[in-house]
Amino acid sequence: MSEFFDIYNLMILALAVAIFLRLRSVLGRRTGNERPPMDRYTARSSGESRGNDNVVALPRQPSGQDTASPEPSVVEERLKTIATKDTPVYNALRDIIVADPSFEPKPFLNGAQMAYEMIVTAFAAGERDNLRPLLSEEVMEGFSAAIADREAKGQTMSTTLIGIDKMAITDASLKGKIARVTARIDSQMITATYDRDGTLIDGDPNKVTDVVDVWTFERQVDSPNPNWTLVATESA
Repeated sequence: MSEFFDIYNLMILALAVAIFLRLRSVLGRRTGNERPPMDRYTARSSGESRGNDNVVALPRQPSGQDTASPEPSVVEERLKTIATKDTPVYNALRDIIVADPSFEPKPFLNGAQMAYEMIVTAFAAGERDNLRPLLSEEVMEGFSAAIADREAKGQTMSTTLIGIDKMAITDASLKGKIARVTARIDSQMITATYDRDGTLIDGDPNKVTDVVDVWTFERQVDSPNPNWTLVATESA
């Protein structure tokens, strides 16, 4: 009985090793199609990578010949679904692309959408450390003051982002080396604020509300840091 048990255990162990080696050979194989590492939204003034989840992926522009100004056809292709040709927004975005060939409006909007979700959620939760890398100093001061006011009153805020219906670039500018891009964000949220006793004082936890925000992001185009910072917010 003992011998049979030992042989049986050895068979199980051999099978487990074989499965492990097979999985490693499959999961560890590189196909050449893996996505390159992505840089993240952080505040320009932070000077360091956060390395946590409050980050927004934006592609880094490779060095070398890829930094040359793109051909007009390339610029037009990037902008054809973003802005109407020869409008102020189109021309400003074109100037940004020429100054910073890494700039692509569609990936920018994807990153801005992720930033919006993170910032709205972090603000409601009062998570200053998660907000700081994404905001300019001025915007951070405003957000921090609002959080501090809630805390002083013993209030708590609950926000659930149901979804973003639409996001579009509505304005852009290039002044010197500073690029600014403004996006209109149409979203749906559930928001509620409670006092220290848990009594609802604002919003409705059972009602979905349409929200329209206009946010402006900024970046220095000649900086090796590819990240954009939220520098202005307003409600439309």
